[in-house]
Amino acid sequence: MAPAVRIALAIGAAGAGALAWGSLVERTRWTLRRADVPVLPTGAAPIRVLHISDLHMAPWQRKKQEWVRSLAALEPDLVVDTGDNLGHERGIEGIRRALEPFRGVPGIFVNGSNDYFGPAVKNPFAYFGGPSGHVARANRLDIGELHAFFAELGWRDLDNTATAMNLRGTHFEFFGVDDPHRGYDRLDLITSAIDELRSDDVLGDDSWPDAASAPARRPTVTVGVAHAPYQRVLNSFVNHGAQLMLAGHTHGGQVCVPGLGALVTNCDIPRDQVKGLSIWRHGLRSAFLNVSAGLGTSIYAPVRFACPPEATLLTLVPAE
Repeated sequence: MAPAVRIALAIGAAGAGALAWGSLVERTRWTLRRADVPVLPTGAAPIRVLHISDLHMAPWQRKKQEWVRSLAALEPDLVVDTGDNLGHERGIEGIRRALEPFRGVPGIFVNGSNDYFGPAVKNPFAYFGGPSGHVARANRLDIGELHAFFAELGWRDLDNTATAMNLRGTHFEFFGVDDPHRGYDRLDLITSAIDELRSDDVLGDDSWPDAASAPARRPTVTVGVAHAPYQRVLNSFVNHGAQLMLAGHTHGGQVCVPGLGALVTNCDIPRDQVKGLSIWRHGLRSAFLNVSAGLGTSIYAPVRFACPPEATLLTLVPAE
C-alpha cells in the first residue's frame, strides 16, 4: 500500500474516531465545574450560585434531565439560568422534569435565541466566518409557557430589567438583558431599571453605579446577566458597576482542539474567555465573568470535542 494511501486512511480513521467520541461519549459527559468568586463584603456568609445554561432540551433526553435534577442535591442558594433552554417544540416537557426539584430555590433567568426559535439545519463551517446568522425558517417556540413554568418555580425574569434580593444576609442587585445574539438587548433601559429598583428598595442608597464607594452604608453585590457575552453588553455591565457577570451561548467553542482551545465563540468575545471564570476589563473598571460552556447542543449538531457539557457551582466568598 502506498504511503499516501496509508496516511489518508489514518487521517480518515482518526476523524471517524473523533466524531464517534464527540457524538456518542463526550456529548453526554455532563460535568460540574466549581469556582470561588471573591465578591462578598467582609464577614459575609458564603453563597452557592448554580449557573446553568444552554440546555437545548428535547423531550427524549432523559439522562440529561436526570443529571440536571441531581444538581438540586448541591443545595444552591441561587440558580441563574442564562437561556437557550429549549431545543425542540416540546422541549418544555424536558425542562419541567429537569428543573422541578429547584422549586422554591431563588432563581433568575434571561432569554436566549433558542427560547424563542427552534433549531434548524445550518452549515457548521459558517461559524468560522463569524457569529451565526438567523434562519428565517426557524419555528417559533412557546416562550410564554417557559416563562410561566419559571414563575411557578419562583424565579424572576431579568430580561432588560433589574431586581434585588437578600441571600444569607447579603444584599444583591441583579440586572440583565434579553438575548443579545438576536439584538433583543436594551442596554438603554438598564440605568432606568436600576433607578426604579432603588427608588422602591428600602435598603437602597444613592451610590449607584459606585456602590463600592460607600461600603459602610450598605454593602451590595451587583451582578449582570446575559445569554450571549457580546463585548458591548459586558462593557455596559462593567460601566454600570457589575462585580460579577454571568453568560452562556458559546458552548465553550463546542468543538475544541486539545492544547489550542476553542476555534470559534459565536460572538465577539476573545477565544481565551469562551468558557470558565475570568476577569473582564473595560476602561478603569473590571468584573469577574463566568461563561458557561452549557449543557446541550442543537439536535442538528449533536457533538462536542475537548469541551464537555457543564454546569457551574460558583461559591461567592468575601473579597480580600
